[in-house]
Amino acid sequence: MNFLKKLALGIAMMYAPLQSMAWGTQGHRICGQIADSYLTPQARKAIKEILGDESIAMASNWADFIKSDPDYSYLYNWHFIDFDKAYTYPEMQEYLVHDTSVDAYTKITFMIAELKKKDLAKDKKLLYLRMLIHVIEDVHQPMHTAHTDDKGGNDFKVNWFSTPTNLHSIWDSQLIDFQQLSYTEYTSAINHTTLAQRKELQKAPIAQWLFESNQIAEKLYTEIKPGDTLNYKYNFNHIDTLNKQLLKAGIRLAGVLNQLFS
Repeated sequence: MNFLKKLALGIAMMYAPLQSMAWGTQGHRICGQIADSYLTPQARKAIKEILGDESIAMASNWADFIKSDPDYSYLYNWHFIDFDKAYTYPEMQEYLVHDTSVDAYTKITFMIAELKKKDLAKDKKLLYLRMLIHVIEDVHQPMHTAHTDDKGGNDFKVNWFSTPTNLHSIWDSQLIDFQQLSYTEYTSAINHTTLAQRKELQKAPIAQWLFESNQIAEKLYTEIKPGDTLNYKYNFNHIDTLNKQLLKAGIRLAGVLNQLFS
């Protein structure tokens, strides 16, 4: 990467918290910090060999920061999977069996398969690990598994208190930022599970992750209409769901990484 690209990337990283990203900068770091707390020693060592001094929490935002570089524009569709209808779980499973699109589901399965290869080039390992971390976190944000016709809630315009925004952005960042915690404080506040609970979450297949997130998204659509103002009550009604999704993302990410690298 030449000097100008490095400079552009640095600027993008500096201003990233002001932009609407998947889970937002804080959300991704919370998920990454949770995942880090459940790594096996073998997985931690293997991941450090790939990421170097970059923590999982920091690596989790690379996929959004790199959007400033047109060389990586092909990664755009990796972040989400939108649906044109509400599915039952069997319907969701059937849909995914035949899914050949470039989306979060096909790319998660692709990256897991690639990272299992012993002869995978070092640059590919770094790219796929960063992206896998990010996209697994993404699909636990309900609006990353939402409606095709409004671009996952991006075209569903609402107000957050007095600020015009959209439903996607509410779940990416506004709700998390409203708690006024650092990502380490937030992680400490919600990262409380038993071994049995973690095992139960980690045994769920990817289809179940997507179905759970989509079910939440479908409910969110029924609660409000475009133009509504969301505020304290919306936060009160949804903070538990938000925290559970952040926690699930981190725990399931740890499970995938442990299977890959232990």
